[in-house]
Amino acid sequence: MAISFDKALGIHEHALQARVQRAEVLANNLANADTPGFKARDLDFQAMMEQAKGQVSGLPMSRTNDRHLDTSGASGSPELLYRTPHQPSIDGNTVDSQEEQSRFMRNAMDYQASFQFLSSKFSGLTKAIKGE
Repeated sequence: MAISFDKALGIHEHALQARVQRAEVLANNLANADTPGFKARDLDFQAMMEQAKGQVSGLPMSRTNDRHLDTSGASGSPELLYRTPHQPSIDGNTVDSQEEQSRFMRNAMDYQASFQFLSSKFSGLTKAIKGE
């Protein structure tokens, strides 16, 4: 009997990938904290997980009414959103370095938690294969 890693790992693989993508966006914000006119961006992690749930469950969304949103193009890369600044700078830059660092560190901790969870999943699968 073959092991399906998609079923065994579930959404956690997608969560790890989403955390990596978000780390790149947040790092880009931090790198451009002093760039005039730069607009801080972020990814909607919850929306990414909702999209991943649809991929993991294998149940396609269907439009039963013309007024329903078309989700057929949802399998692409996640949409980058602009962050609304609390206090934009005079030069038009919307990056708040302290907030970005906080978000980056929180994302890093969430990444580590997801990684540890996946590691324990692989450990359990290895034990099951070995019959331990």
